[in-house]
Parts: sequence; C-alpha cells; structure tokens
Amino acid sequence: MATESVCIVGMIGVAREPAATAGATLSVFGGGINPGAEVPAGVDGDYILEFARVHEESGFDMVLTGYSSSTPDGFEVAGYAAAHTTRLGYLIAHRPGFVAPTLAARKAATLDQLTGGRIALHIITGGSDAEQERDGDFLAHDARYRRTDEYMDILRRVWTEGRPFDYAGEFYRVKEASSQVQCRQRPHLPLFFGGASDSALAVGSRRADVFALWGEPLSSIRERIGDLRQRAAAGGRQLRFSLSVRPILADTEELAWQRAGEILARVQEATRGKIGPGESARPQSVGSRRLLDFAAQGDVHDERLWMPVAAASGAAGSTTCLVGTAAQVAESLLAYYRLGCTTFIIRGFDPLKDAREYGRELIPRLRDGVRGMAPGDG
Repeated sequence: MATESVCIVGMIGVAREPAATAGATLSVFGGGINPGAEVPAGVDGDYILEFARVHEESGFDMVLTGYSSSTPDGFEVAGYAAAHTTRLGYLIAHRPGFVAPTLAARKAATLDQLTGGRIALHIITGGSDAEQERDGDFLAHDARYRRTDEYMDILRRVWTEGRPFDYAGEFYRVKEASSQVQCRQRPHLPLFFGGASDSALAVGSRRADVFALWGEPLSSIRERIGDLRQRAAAGGRQLRFSLSVRPILADTEELAWQRAGEILARVQEATRGKIGPGESARPQSVGSRRLLDFAAQGDVHDERLWMPVAAASGAAGSTTCLVGTAAQVAESLLAYYRLGCTTFIIRGFDPLKDAREYGRELIPRLRDGVRGMAPGDG
C-alpha cells in the first residue's frame, strides 16, 4: 500500500450511478444512508474492476469499500477487486456486532495473506439507530461504542497473541480463542476508526491505528488531533490521522467555484423533500452534527473548505469540499498534513472522471509537496 509519507485513499462502488445523478453523485455504495443518493441495486463486476483499475492507474494507495445494512459485502468486493489488481490496497468498512470478532479477525487476516498485505479495516460503529435496527441491532449509541471497544481488542489479540486466550466482557465471551492464520502485515493490518462523540474518542484513542476525521476547519482539526494525541499518550500509544474531503477542481479558481455551484444545485434538487434545513441524515451521529454546525457558521472556511453540500445532504458522511485549482487544493491538503493528517480519503461527485483527474492533477502535487516535510505535531 502506501510507500511514502502520505497515503491517498479513494472509494469504489459496486454499481454505476444512474444518469440522473451523474456528475453530482453523493454516494457510490447506496444503502439509503445518503438522502437523494441511491445507486442501482445489485453488483456490477465489470464496474467494480473498472473503478479499481482507474484508482490503481491514477496513483491511489488504497480504496475504501462502503458499508450499510443493505449493500453488498465489502470483504467480497475487496477480494474480487484485489484479485484483478496488483498494487492497490483495500480499506474495508466493517461494522461490529454482526460477525463474531474472532471470525472477523480470521476473515481479514486470510484476505491480507491472499492479497499480499493489501488490506485494512475501517471500523464503523454506526451513527443511526434506524440503520442499525435494519440488521437487528437495537443497542443504544454509547453501548455500541462499548461493544466496539471489546471488538477491536479481540481483533488485535487474535492477530498478535501466539497462544489461545480467554475473554470475558460485557458483549463478548470466548474461551481458548486462537487463529491459524495471521496478517501478512506486521504486527497486523491497520485498524482505521472514526467518530466524534466522547465515547468514540475514548475508544479510538485506545484501539485505533488511524483515527479518521471528516473535513472540518483547520482550527478544529488541530484541536481534535491534540486531544486525541493526549488521550492516546495517556495509554502509551501513538495515533495516525486521516482526513476525508471531496476536492472540486477546475483549471481556474473561478471555474472551480462555478462547478461547485452546479453540483450543489443538483444535490439540492436530489435531496428536496427528503431532509430539512439543518437536519442530520444520521440523527445519532455527533460528527454529522458538527459538520452541520460548521455549515451554519459559514459557507466557506479557511479560504476553500466549502460546506453547503454538507448542509444540503444532512452531512451524511464525507460531504465537505475543497474547491479550487489542483495547486490550490493541494496546498489546502498540505495544511492538514502539517497538522498531522498523513492519510487523505478523497472522492468526487463524478467518481470515475474525478479519480482520473485527481491522478493527473492533484495526487502528484500532493506527493511532491510532502517530500522533505514532516507531518506536524497538531
């Protein structure tokens, strides 16, 4: 996967977006999580391969596979795409509570071995009660995070302990747990984790390798990184950080803002009647609420962090944008790098076209910019 000091992650879907949303696509995975962002049901194998190959050819290090209670399984999507690519890594979104952590550890380690060490897991605890309940999970928000804490603890122990172990927690109990397959990556494959609530910050600082942040203003990211580093240090740990944002590029800044306005108009049309002003698409998600609060404070922060798509879509996931020329957006990403974000999860609104454009215009500038530069201390 990433061989340099910065890791660049895209996102792949499983079915081509409909013509009605082409060029203003909010979601490539569907599942009802993003209002006005449905993709056709089913699995299009040819599209998955095209998507993966475009990202590999464009210089991405990894791609994220999404998760919802109704969409195709990310492990299977990643395994299929990995069998047809050679370098690209796969960050699999995975929700605790539906597969035993001992089995999930073996599934992930097996795939990591078969792909030559190209797998990471993005642990998604869940920010919507309704979404959880569709899969039969009726735990409340904070209880879900306590379960995630145990889940990630067991994952790591399965991967690293050389002898059978017992575990007795609030949610999981195992006896003589062990695995005959270990991760190709050492000491184990990376664990990404996201969340903005106090419960999430406590779990992530204790269990994650990479803490995933959505695109917030620089001052907020600086504060969040500082807090998380202090929490992790108290437990004798170090964290890395990722930032998720949607670049909107054009040859000139004026054209980039014009394109952003066109995208917003189509998003507003797609979400009309499906979500109200200031309403969160994920009612229990503190991260979603934070993005909406920043959007209420102003459309633009730090010169080109643009919030209206988050406001129009209920901040359903990564919905904040960086708008400008490739050079300008690269410089904005470098500002986050200076704060300590060494992984960038980027995707656009025209998925294949934008991935190619990022490969031509944005990724080379970003890689050139970080050479000789140490990530900041937050």
